[in-house]
Amino acid sequence: MKTAKNELKKFRDAIDRIDADLVRLLNERAKNVLKIKSVKAKDNLHFYAPHREKEVYRRIAQLNKGPFSTEILNTIFCEIMSGSLALESRLKIAYFGQAGSNTHIAALQKFGGSSAYVPGPTLKDVFLEVERERAHYGVVPIENSTEGMVFHTLDLFVESDLKICSEILMPISHTLMSKTGELAKVKKVYSHPQALGQCRVWLEANLPGVKIIESASTTRAAQTASTDAAAAAISPDLAAKLYKLKPIARHIEDMQDNYTRFLVIGRTTAEKTGSDKTSLMVSIKDKVGALFALLYPFEKQGLNLTSIESRPSRKKAWDYYFFIDFLGHISDPKAQKAIREVEKSALTVKVLGSYPRSEN
Repeated sequence: MKTAKNELKKFRDAIDRIDADLVRLLNERAKNVLKIKSVKAKDNLHFYAPHREKEVYRRIAQLNKGPFSTEILNTIFCEIMSGSLALESRLKIAYFGQAGSNTHIAALQKFGGSSAYVPGPTLKDVFLEVERERAHYGVVPIENSTEGMVFHTLDLFVESDLKICSEILMPISHTLMSKTGELAKVKKVYSHPQALGQCRVWLEANLPGVKIIESASTTRAAQTASTDAAAAAISPDLAAKLYKLKPIARHIEDMQDNYTRFLVIGRTTAEKTGSDKTSLMVSIKDKVGALFALLYPFEKQGLNLTSIESRPSRKKAWDYYFFIDFLGHISDPKAQKAIREVEKSALTVKVLGSYPRSEN
């Protein structure tokens, strides 16, 4: 027993010495952050740099030899970078929904615990918070692997001058929760339309005939269920803790490989990282071959289109905007050539942003 205690003490003493080194090195890192702040202030440079963030995570992956997974190290470094940014200026992040929503979780995953977070009841509210400079950045959902595009987010880019600065790709898991935690007592289910669509098969199989009610967000659904013993909500696990609900069933999404893509919107542009994505909004002339003329320049330059969506312009019948994502940065010569070609046949071309591509 004495030998075991001696061994434990030896290892714990080693951990204490390492912890002391970590504290010293983290503060040394922080001093360099403050020096960077001084340099940026002289040239009026923005303190948040998505390209630098990506470089840090990429380097961590290259350096990591275990036993920690790269995912765990990324989580640790997210908080280190969040604290470092707070030394320069505490970031204020607007997000769609309420505390505990998937967008809130995505924002926390991106900007860490040292940032300040402002909920936006609607997607428009998030855009307005950033446009009016009440928040540095906003986080909004754009696409789900099961339900497709969040079209209202696309529509908001038509009138907004905000830029896409970054993207977040996050696995989404849904939990059915209620005050009682009993499936038999559920008479109605609340959730956001996207979440309801992602759990449609499970609901039909397990709660046939139960009333399904759409909510503005998954957390609003949890809030409603917290006041009604006959109601349940489909929300993230965090919402159950916040609104004192009991989980009934976890992972009820119909597709286990269920991801949502979120956009970080702001007033600044992101620098090139070498693994980037560019988003465009284009309106084209109503004539034969117009869509081919829009797409051909990208094929000609060998640019990989990852998404194309059309939305009514709401200005006149059969007039559409096209939203296009392609791999590459707007500063790339091939991208510039393609856009110049598109401009020849399009009515308008608006670059919504070039930003680091999510590696998740």
